[in-house]
Amino acid sequence: MTDRLRDVYVVDAVRTPIGKYGGALAGVRPDDLAAGVLGALVARTPELDPARIDDVFFGDANGAGEDNRDVARMAVLLAGLPVTVPGTTVNRLCGSGMEAVIQAARAIAVGDASIAVAGGVESMSRAPWVLQKPERGFPAAHQQLHSTTLGWRMVNPRMPQEWTVGLGEGAELLAERYGIGRDEQDAFALASHRNAARAWAEGLYDGEVVPVDGVDLARDECIRDSTSTEALAKLKPVFRKDGTVTAGNSSPLNDGAAALLLVDEDGLRATGREPLARIGASAVTGIEPQYFGAGPVEAARRALKKAGREFGELHTVELNEAFAAQALACLRQWPDLDPARVNPRGGAIAVGHPLGASGARLTGAVAHQLAAAGSGTGLATLCIGVGQGLALVLER
Repeated sequence: MTDRLRDVYVVDAVRTPIGKYGGALAGVRPDDLAAGVLGALVARTPELDPARIDDVFFGDANGAGEDNRDVARMAVLLAGLPVTVPGTTVNRLCGSGMEAVIQAARAIAVGDASIAVAGGVESMSRAPWVLQKPERGFPAAHQQLHSTTLGWRMVNPRMPQEWTVGLGEGAELLAERYGIGRDEQDAFALASHRNAARAWAEGLYDGEVVPVDGVDLARDECIRDSTSTEALAKLKPVFRKDGTVTAGNSSPLNDGAAALLLVDEDGLRATGREPLARIGASAVTGIEPQYFGAGPVEAARRALKKAGREFGELHTVELNEAFAAQALACLRQWPDLDPARVNPRGGAIAVGHPLGASGARLTGAVAHQLAAAGSGTGLATLCIGVGQGLALVLER
């Protein structure tokens, strides 16, 4: 431990292109996805001796399949790092990747580590079905399999029913509460696809996205360059017959991984590099589970207050787009934030939302955007199922 908190810097951040459910990355195990970004991240800083990495933190939301055995440690071994480098896996559902960044930064700030890697991974394509053990031996009846891809399963009957509604129904509840209509949601989704397509066309992701070995995937797989207001309007509501939430204005199911290299001053000298950004304040908050999508509202306010910043000072914001209705509900409550500064390179509706990786992707995106600008303050934030919000402020 040290007498004062150390500054924590983001030296580099990488991610895979995001694959669609059953798409180009479906054949890649999640531990291999994690190992790929970890290896690529270390290779991009050749002056750094990998043995100096004090710990590796990875977020993983499901963890019921090939990622079940502490996927962070598996990634270390599969990436060929020294066996002396440890790894720990954290779970805050959709916030897992950002939680990994926060925990790694905290370890460095208090002097428990000098150099750490933080990231996240998810293969929603490969998430298995699970079978509960029978309450007694030799059951004669059929047994139920539960999908671990997304959302509630094996719900505790003591949970109030209103808390355990599906994620899409939660988005519909927010659309009702804040008067967010179908047209506004579709317009938001269209902007996400257009911003993402433009960012890729302009090479804005070239320094951030690394390829996956053995996979021919040049960019995020769910971006629809040709979508339009008319095309989105033709899609039927998914969660309510008379609802407003469709597949077109929701994030898809995805596969992918992301990783960041975090250091203190001594670690920075060991890398021989200029940092992208400095880690600032963070905050986590809770909210009624059915309104999970509004979780970022108070988390962002608290993180900015800790950092001594206001919404009007932000250069860039990465707000995870679980649903257009959910993102718009958050923006409704941040009147001082310029919407043009939110997800300038596209959001999860277009880019994708591989659960455990998204928080790390958002944080890395903010760091790269601040580095490109040369200075400024950025915010990364996202909602979390079961009713939480997480936010992180970065500075340059």
